[in-house]
Amino acid sequence: MTSTTPPVPARTARSGAALAGGAMLCVQLGLAASVGLFDRIGPEGAAWLRLAWAAVLLVILVRPRPSAFTRTGLLACVALGIVTAGLTLFFMAAVARLPLGTASALEFLGPLGVAVVRGGRRRLQWPALAAVGVVLLTEPWHGGADPVGVAFALAAAVCWAAYILLTQRVGDEVAGLRGLAVSMPVAALAATVVVGPSVLGMLTPELVLVGLGLAVLLPVVPFSLELLALRRLTTAAFGTLMSLEPAVALVVGLVALHQVPGPAAVAGIAFVIAAGVGAERTGRRTAPSGLPVAQ
Repeated sequence: MTSTTPPVPARTARSGAALAGGAMLCVQLGLAASVGLFDRIGPEGAAWLRLAWAAVLLVILVRPRPSAFTRTGLLACVALGIVTAGLTLFFMAAVARLPLGTASALEFLGPLGVAVVRGGRRRLQWPALAAVGVVLLTEPWHGGADPVGVAFALAAAVCWAAYILLTQRVGDEVAGLRGLAVSMPVAALAATVVVGPSVLGMLTPELVLVGLGLAVLLPVVPFSLELLALRRLTTAAFGTLMSLEPAVALVVGLVALHQVPGPAAVAGIAFVIAAGVGAERTGRRTAPSGLPVAQ
């Protein structure tokens, strides 16, 4: 589909790229910082604490009103919240068992799948590249990756694919950040049902404050940066930039967590990134009825 929107000015595109890069860095730094809580409240507890504080912050800042939502919009927000809880819990469980770069690359198979399907034509080279990357990352010939961690990362990938589709639906139905201010409390409630009872007794004032800082770093700040970036970039350009997230995760894991990847892992992440860039550039979203493609 040929876009009818005017070209994005170079300066605006550069600022959008900087915002997207800042969002990716915040996400990976937030994940790396969360690892420090695993010994105290577990990966699921760290995920729950982040979601709970993010929900509180967004409700206070946005103050969503019921009158601002249609029935379908509200249902989409609730579904998005449940998927967000699954994405966060599964991925934190994967990070507890796998290097950050490996977990991020496996999780990225979710948006890669969405981009491939959106291509409209058969784009078999991108799934093939990703499959090579997955084999190199998991090294099945000598059990190089924790199979439980791989399963959690793939479950997070499925949730991320659903998250993308539901986020677009919420964006079409609900203006501004109101959808996020509903979906995040739903995510926090869902996580509370799953892991809250086992974590509440372990909380201390120090952990509560740490959770507040982590929630600002992830997801409040990166979600806001992504929103601003999408106002400056085409969806194709934004998706291509986000394809680099496994590489950012690899660097953050190396610097912050001292996770030194082997040659196979580096090659695997490179294959996944190449597949993501190619699929995103051939899989732009068509605009929903009455709405422009996000810029």
